[in-house]
Parts: sequence; structure tokens; C-alpha cells
Amino acid sequence: MSALPDPVEPHRAEDRHDPAPWSSPAEERHRPLPLYGAEYTRDPYPLYAELRARGPVHRVRFPSGVCAWLVTGYRAAHQALTDARLGKHHSRGNAAWRARASIMPEPQHSQLQVHLLHQDPPRHTELRRLLTDAFAPQRVESLRPRFQAMADALLDALPERGEADLVEAFAARFPFQVLADVIGLPTEFADRFDRDWGKVVQPVGPTDPGRPAYEARLRGLQQYIADLVVHKRLEPGEDLLSRLVSARDDGHLGQEELDSMVFQLLVAGQEPVTHQITTALVTLLRHPERLTELAGRPELLPRAVEELLRYDSAFELTTWRFFAEDTELHGTRIPAGDSVIVSLCAANRDGRQFADPDALDFERSPNPHLAFGHGIHFCPGAALARIELQIALGTVLRRLPNLRLTVPDDELRWIPAVLARGVDRLPVGYGPAGACPVTNGPVAAC
Repeated sequence: MSALPDPVEPHRAEDRHDPAPWSSPAEERHRPLPLYGAEYTRDPYPLYAELRARGPVHRVRFPSGVCAWLVTGYRAAHQALTDARLGKHHSRGNAAWRARASIMPEPQHSQLQVHLLHQDPPRHTELRRLLTDAFAPQRVESLRPRFQAMADALLDALPERGEADLVEAFAARFPFQVLADVIGLPTEFADRFDRDWGKVVQPVGPTDPGRPAYEARLRGLQQYIADLVVHKRLEPGEDLLSRLVSARDDGHLGQEELDSMVFQLLVAGQEPVTHQITTALVTLLRHPERLTELAGRPELLPRAVEELLRYDSAFELTTWRFFAEDTELHGTRIPAGDSVIVSLCAANRDGRQFADPDALDFERSPNPHLAFGHGIHFCPGAALARIELQIALGTVLRRLPNLRLTVPDDELRWIPAVLARGVDRLPVGYGPAGACPVTNGPVAAC
């Protein structure tokens, strides 16, 4: 489970607005660079390399016209993520920025966006403590055999050879099944869950033609959460969801906090893992020698997963943080209320921290990547996500030999999210061992 982004609106040129009314004096001195576009969405790393070469802090503009300060470079990112002066709550002057940047309408924004990711200590510490036992490394490791059985069952449904969309057939299903088991989601509610609800963190702006469908999905998810809370109150168990409902009834959680934490679990507990499975598989398909190496040496999986997380993290940018007063950050004056966002992907390709950073090296050690963040907002489900990725990749490579893309690489559709990376479909072919070579293009036979 990765941190849940509060998305920045929309990824369409026609939805962009003139950012001038929202510019601060610092913005006027720092012309913002656009952090969007087809090439950036497909491959942001050339831009990140250029920004790192210029310095650690940059003014950037999102598709909506909202601007922020982007931190690049490993050392600068590491320091920003542990800087106690940077907080999540409203500070002087940032209310307008937050209202502009969030796509989620009211009342859902106030009811679903007060989860861990938008809290500062001491409340953050109190809320995070409620999740500790459920996602403890020893507990989730003990569940590995159950998770493995889930992965095998999904691939059992595929023919021995042929073609499949690995997002639909596997990557969008496996993390949800794991999540349901870990948090205690009843079977009837797992069956009711609409996978499109996970898209409520993807940017759909107010003038987008898809906005009515987006708001309908949001309302559907909100009603689902309300029904789930009632069910757990009437039929509690020894599980995380029951403990959260009990904390609400005991007065340790507010209703909005309870709904927000369930929202965060249901979306952040699966969507980023789905995207990380897809980005890892795309990376392996683009590096067939590494794919063959990993398929033949499954003992490399733990290190390979860490390297794939470093090489292309699904959680690309952190969510916003703010200074309460004008503050200098690595030589740049940041006005109070301006948003500071850290590029985890840019930090993970910093050559001052990682030798040959653009190479995919499964022997890389140490590998202190920031794919799960750092500091107090470090992903609470990191141990679970690592196990899921090890199982997912190991099972796909073992069960689907001679894996290959069945469309040209440049036809892969990257999701239009601003903070996350992943593909919405991953069409592959596969066949029995020895039937076909691994390739990066379509193969008619096999």
C-alpha cells in the first residue's frame, strides 16, 4: 500500500486555466515549467535529469494551471521528506491553493480527505498507530502462502498459451484480493467492489466530459463505505476494519476520519500496487535480458523488486506539503502557503546517490530508494507491497513463459494521473517453454 494521492486536476489541454491569478511574487521570478504532456507521461526521466542538473528546487505547473515547487535530487528529497517545518495542514495563504488543486468536490472532499496522508503529528501518529498491527512485517509475511495461492488461482484461469491483458487478468485483481484478506473485507463486499472506483484519484476536471461519470463513481464509493461501516458495526470481527469502526464508536476517531481511512485503505491499498506491477512488467519487457535472468534465477526476486521500485516507481510524486512561514529551501525562497512536492522518481535516478542510475541492475546493493517515501509519511503498507510484488512477478514469470508484448511499446497507454505511473492495459503473449523467443514486439505464432 502506498500513500494515496489527493489528485491534481485535470490532464487535458482544454481544461487548463491561466495560472496568473494564483501566482505569488516568487512565481513571477521563477517561470514554472509544465509538468505534463504525452512525452512526460510516457517517460518523465529525461525531464527529471534536466531538472536535477539545474538544481534541487523548481517551479512547475500542473495541467490545471496550479503551480508548485518540485524537489528533485536524492539528498534534497530525503531532507524535504524529514523537514519538520513542512506540514500538511492549512498554513497562511494556502487555502485557495488547496481548493484549486483538489478535484474532489464537496462534501466528499471534507468527508474522505482527512486520512493519514493529510495529517500532521500528533494526530498523524495516533491514526497511523491504528494500522500498525495489520500491516506489521511479520504478520503479512505469515500470510505469504495465502497470497501465493491467490496469484496462482488467477493465472490458472488463463490458457496454457495465448494472449492476455495482464492488467485485467491479473494486476488489477491480485492486489485487491490481498487487501481484502489483510483488512477483513467481507466476501459480499469484495464482490460488490467496483474496480472503477479506484479511478477517483485520477484527474477529471470540472469541465471534462467525463466529470459526471467521475462524480457518480465517487458517490458510489462513498455509499459503499457507509454500507461497509454499518456491516462491520453489526457484525464485527478480529480484523482491521472492525477495529477502525470500534475506534469510531469509542470516540477515538471522528466519522470523517473513519470514512477517510477506509477510503485510503480501499484505494491506496491496491491501486499503487497494481500500477507498480504493470510498470515493473513493462520495464522487464523492455529489458529482455533482465527478464530472462529473473525468470531463471527466482532467488533474485527480493533484490530485483527493490531495483524495479527504484528504476520506475508507480508513485511518482508525493502530495503537497507547506511551510507555515516564508522559508529558504536549498537556496530557493518558498513563500508560506506555496505547495512543495517531492519527485520520488527523480530522486531515485540521481547519479550522485546511485551508480549508473539509468541501468537496471539486480545486483545493486545497497539500494536506499525512496519509492515508498521517507519520514513520518513512509508507506505503512511497504512490507505488504514488497511481498505482493515478489509474488506477482515471480508467478507471472514462472507461469507465463516467453512473455512478450503483443503491441508496439509506443502504443502502451499510460494512465493520465499526475502523481502516479502505470499503464491501463498490458497486452502480452506467452507460450510453453521453448516455444518462442522473448521479444519486444508482436509475435504472430505462439
